[in-house]
Amino acid sequence: MLRQALLAVSRSDLVERVVTTSPLTRDVVRRYVADDVGQVVARLTRDGLLVTVARLGEDVTDRAQAEHSVRDYLALLGRLPRDADVSVKLTALGLRLSEQLALDNAATVCEAAAARGVTLTLDAEEHDTIARLESVHATLRKEHPDVGIVVQAYLPDARERCERLDGARVRLCKGAYSAPGALTSRAEIDRSFVRCLKVLMAGTGYPMVATHDPRLVEIASALAVLTGRDATGFEYQMLYGVRPAEQARLAGLGAQVRVYVPYGADWYAYLMRRLAERPRNLAFFARSLVSRR
Repeated sequence: MLRQALLAVSRSDLVERVVTTSPLTRDVVRRYVADDVGQVVARLTRDGLLVTVARLGEDVTDRAQAEHSVRDYLALLGRLPRDADVSVKLTALGLRLSEQLALDNAATVCEAAAARGVTLTLDAEEHDTIARLESVHATLRKEHPDVGIVVQAYLPDARERCERLDGARVRLCKGAYSAPGALTSRAEIDRSFVRCLKVLMAGTGYPMVATHDPRLVEIASALAVLTGRDATGFEYQMLYGVRPAEQARLAGLGAQVRVYVPYGADWYAYLMRRLAERPRNLAFFARSLVSRR
C-alpha cells in the first residue's frame, strides 16, 4: 500500500511543488542524483565501477523539448569514458508525440554513442509505452545490435519478453511503476525476477542484473556459474546512492558493476519512484525535510 501511495504521489503536481521548492531537500536529492555528473562519473570510474548515465525528464509535450533532450545527450557523450552507457527514456525523445520521432531521435543518439564507444539502453517507463518501446528497440538493433532494453519483473509477461529478447542486452529490474495486472507482492516479484534471470543467463544475450537485493545478487552469481558465464558475460547494476559499499565489494571480487547515475533538475518523479522501491528510505527523506542535520 505504501508503494502504491508513493507512486501516486510521484504524479501529484501539488506535492511536487511543495517538495521541490523546499530548501531542505538538497541533501537527500544529492544522495541519489548527481549534482556534477562529470565529477561523479570520474569518481566512480576511478573506483573501478562502470556507469550508465540518465538525463532526468520525460513525457515531453512538443518537438522542441524532444530536440533539446537529444542535444543534451549528445553533449553528455563528450563527458563519458569508453564502455559507459546512457539510459534513455523514449518519452523524453518524443514517444508520446510520435513513435517515428522517438525512433529517429534515439537513432541519432545511438550513432553518436557508438562513435565514442558508448552503449545506449532504452529505459523502462509506464506500461502503456511498452509495445512502442519494444518496436523502437527492434528497429534500432538492426543497425545497432548492442542497444539495450529494460524488462520489469513485476509485469506478468516478463519471462516471455526475456525469451523474445534472446541475444540482446537486457536490463532486468523489479519495476518502479504501476500497471494493470502487475504482480504486487514482494515474493511474487522475486520469483518472477528469478524466472527471468534463468532465461537470460541461459540465453545468448548479455544480462544486466539490476537489483540491490542480496539474495537475488547471490542467485545471479550462482546462475552465472551454472550457465558458464564468466565475469565479462554479465553485469550487476545498482543505483547511485544505494548500497555503495556493496557496489565496491562486488567490483572488488572481479564482477562488473555498473552504477545508474541520474542527473538534471527534473528529479522529483525519479526520487519518488526510488522511495516506492525502498520505502525504508522514506524516513531518511522525511528527516531531511525537517532537519539540516
